[in-house]
Amino acid sequence: MAAAVVFDLDRIGPGEVRALSGLNDSKQQTGQARAELFPVILRLAARVAVITRCAPGIDSRGLHVTNLAALRDALARVACPDCICLSDGFPVSGLAFRQLAVIGGDAKSAAIAAASVIAKETRDRYMRRADTVHPGWEFAQHVGYATPEHRLAIERLGVSPLHRLSFQSAAYQQLTL
Repeated sequence: MAAAVVFDLDRIGPGEVRALSGLNDSKQQTGQARAELFPVILRLAARVAVITRCAPGIDSRGLHVTNLAALRDALARVACPDCICLSDGFPVSGLAFRQLAVIGGDAKSAAIAAASVIAKETRDRYMRRADTVHPGWEFAQHVGYATPEHRLAIERLGVSPLHRLSFQSAAYQQLTL
């Protein structure tokens, strides 16, 4: 998942500033905090884009290349003339708008932090739904992270259609992929 957010500053009053004060790197927040920020961000944003990529596509192109392409597509969907597109850490090639790669951007930019929350919460919701379609891997509990329980499920069941075969994991080492 990759996301981009543009805020509408005319919508952000003192109450909204308090609501957005919890923005930070999504990995530093609890699932509950992300879930609470998600509708606030959507309400205050002028534009939001979320881009997903499938496991086979990631396997064929590589994770980093795929992530940057997804981010480029998300930024292109929210960008407007004369804007500067901010990205977290890495420059994004092939974007028809001015851009600035911000190291540690999710701690420095509300838009980058908001995009991080939107992407992570969207992914978590997707994984909870995937749990009902692909029972046994317990996606709702680990939401795709390589927890010990996730590795045990892979050892027990093999990989699901959602798993990246190019992912290097101890659980994957024991499987014939």
